[in-house]
Amino acid sequence: MVTMMKFKTPQKGRIRRELEKRAPKLVETGKKTLILHGTKTSQVLNDVMTEIYHLKRDNSIKYTRKNDNVRPFESGGETSLEFFSLKTDCSLFVYGSHSKKRPNNLVIGRTYDHHIYDLVEVGVEEFKSMKSFKYDKNLAPKIGSKPFFTFIGEGFESNEELKHLKEVLLDLFHGEVVNNLNLAGLDRVYVCVAVLPNRVFFTHCALRLKKSGTVVPRIELVEVGPSMDLVTRRHRLPDDSLRKEAMKTSLEKAKKKEKNVVKDAIQGKLGKIYIPDQKVGSVALPHKAKGVKRERREAKLKHGTTEQPEEKKQKLDSE
Repeated sequence: MVTMMKFKTPQKGRIRRELEKRAPKLVETGKKTLILHGTKTSQVLNDVMTEIYHLKRDNSIKYTRKNDNVRPFESGGETSLEFFSLKTDCSLFVYGSHSKKRPNNLVIGRTYDHHIYDLVEVGVEEFKSMKSFKYDKNLAPKIGSKPFFTFIGEGFESNEELKHLKEVLLDLFHGEVVNNLNLAGLDRVYVCVAVLPNRVFFTHCALRLKKSGTVVPRIELVEVGPSMDLVTRRHRLPDDSLRKEAMKTSLEKAKKKEKNVVKDAIQGKLGKIYIPDQKVGSVALPHKAKGVKRERREAKLKHGTTEQPEEKKQKLDSE
């Protein structure tokens, strides 16, 4: 016996708008990040996740309670993580845990259709928070500004683990995709240096623009934090079939040519409207003006013809 699934149409406009936001789009908006704790965390790891939330607080959600059921890289331990991803509509997550075997452990992952897509596990060492850096507070990067990225070292091109870490870090911090940028809005840069095949130095710097005598200003870097060493541990790449499905894009529909429309740089959008001949002379007037009647009487007297109504003619014929 085959049973058909029944989908309910939302009646309230608020629910309908929320579902439209979560629906797949041809051009995706900025990705949200879910930050959550494991069964046990250290003070260093709490500070790291707080700093990440501070850098992404315009599009991130942070859970403060411990989650015993969340265990990445383990069978059955990712169900709760996928549920939280569906609940919060987050396609990225940062999970922190601490144990004797893996101290200060940080797992960064991506989801596709609210299912685990890939995972990267790193250990945090030599952490320095934003509070430990002294700089002019006017140089602090603003919320929502677009960052630069610089990856230094051959390991990001040859080492598979570092290449995967590079993809995940770009996806985590790049923000929303835009077409145009204002130079004054570029005020930060993330610097990643491949120190060893399994170690990456990560730091966050502010940009200071100075005069250079040319159109392009001279740029100076001011380290504002956070700063840390990321030691790669485990990573899991997506399956080829899942990667192919996630990378699939729909073809953009060709725009229909607008007829009789011209775009001008000064006047903007101009259009031509074609109106057929209205034949004003043959249109019946709504009422007869007195001047028109007088002109007709004068014309009849001038020609010497008097026309009688059809009813009077019929009476004369019968007589």
